[in-house]
Amino acid sequence: MSATHDTIMKALSAVILPNGQSLVDADLVRALRIGNGEVSFVLEAPDSVLAQSLGPVEEKARTILLALEGVSKVSIVTTAHGPAGSTPKPAAAGGEPPSLKIGRHPTPQQGKQGVPGVKHIIAIASGKGGVGKSTVSANLAVALAKQGRKVGLLDADIYGPSQPRMMGVNKRPASPDGQTIEPLHAHGVTLMSIGLMIPDGEAVVWRGPMLMGAMQQMLGQVAWGELDVLLIDMPPGTGDVQLTLGQKTELTGALVVSTPQDVALIDARRGISMFEKLNVPVLGLIENMSTYTCPNCGHEAHIFGHGGVADEAKKMDVPLLAQLPLALEARIAGDEGTPIAATDSPLAAPYANLARSLVMLGVA
Repeated sequence: MSATHDTIMKALSAVILPNGQSLVDADLVRALRIGNGEVSFVLEAPDSVLAQSLGPVEEKARTILLALEGVSKVSIVTTAHGPAGSTPKPAAAGGEPPSLKIGRHPTPQQGKQGVPGVKHIIAIASGKGGVGKSTVSANLAVALAKQGRKVGLLDADIYGPSQPRMMGVNKRPASPDGQTIEPLHAHGVTLMSIGLMIPDGEAVVWRGPMLMGAMQQMLGQVAWGELDVLLIDMPPGTGDVQLTLGQKTELTGALVVSTPQDVALIDARRGISMFEKLNVPVLGLIENMSTYTCPNCGHEAHIFGHGGVADEAKKMDVPLLAQLPLALEARIAGDEGTPIAATDSPLAAPYANLARSLVMLGVA
């Protein structure tokens, strides 16, 4: 027998909060979904102080639900509706820093804001998925760092974060006071990703407002330090994250990544149009998977077409900043956590050239 909404809520009414109320009575359960034996929902606390104390409550709820007939998996995400109270959560016994939950409703903000200590913020976007935007972001960040720039990389692809794997990091960021997030470092790059804050393989089941709150946290609460440039690996498309970043963040500009094929270019044009409407300068286009060279015979093939992105850049009167190859070695390097730009491979050269182009433009 499958679990129903009523049986799930009845079971959760037996989970008691520290203040004596049940989860149901306190009205903390949001976005409840049931299907194929999986139950997922959001615990939305009124502030981050309460959210930080809900770890045992999460475990109790998970144990009770897994005991129900028809339930094989339970996914719970805890968020905070509003800002924390004035008293930060103290460090736990043994010197362990308090955990910090990512994901909440955004706090009010007046106009566009920058990130303290960061000179330039560049969004790296694509109109559709699968064009290698995250690979370009990781390798460009490393290439800029190798040229002496202080570089940050923010993985803003909330639903599909891939930078932890590509950059070879899996440690959860620390929070010394329950408010500030200490980013990680890899290959000379300062890194933050939602993928570092959730269990591996666990889905993010957030609506738009909680996505916006998460982005606000990762921009404003991360201790980025002094950076020459912060690269933001955007989700594909033209959704909530792109719109909010364009409206609320002082972006130096955007780079648009596309393959040469017509289908990708159609979607790339939509992304370009979005940035124009948000008054975010498009710094240039990047053609990825431009050519493929056979490792056996040296024959060069244009698997996804050729010249489409160059033609688009000419029409827009913006630079074509790079034509990056499609190469098995680059894919393997990313999967193994060492971007090809961090190696001595000849394939690192196109990314080094791209980095130099941004330096010459004065945006990195």
